[in-house]
Amino acid sequence: QARLVESGGGLGQTGGSLTVACTPSGPSFVIYANDVMGWFRQAPGKEREFVAAVTWRNNKKYYSESVKGRFTIRRVAAENADAVYLQMNDLKPEDTGVYYCARNSDSHTWYDGSKYADWGQGTQVTVYS
Repeated sequence: QARLVESGGGLGQTGGSLTVACTPSGPSFVIYANDVMGWFRQAPGKEREFVAAVTWRNNKKYYSESVKGRFTIRRVAAENADAVYLQMNDLKPEDTGVYYCARNSDSHTWYDGSKYADWGQGTQVTVYS
């Protein structure tokens, strides 16, 4: 059972915007200060790739070169209402894929998908021309 739940996504036009959200699946899932929350995506026939990450303690943000300047990751730290958002602007067809939210307890390895232990089931984003 996924411990994180993604929502949002759907169809977007080239040049348009979409937002995807990630929330814990239940109150038993706690995001800790040393965690880093990341977004990854996987396009058909391609490997999963890192998109963006944010450290929970100090809100430090990281982006892949392919989305830098277009995507914004944002975290909301609130009791029983933690969430991570990915605002996607200036969409391109190559942004199409399944977007996954994940949690890594080591903020130093924010870039390494294999270090993320908890994942959501993903949400589809499709960008059309």
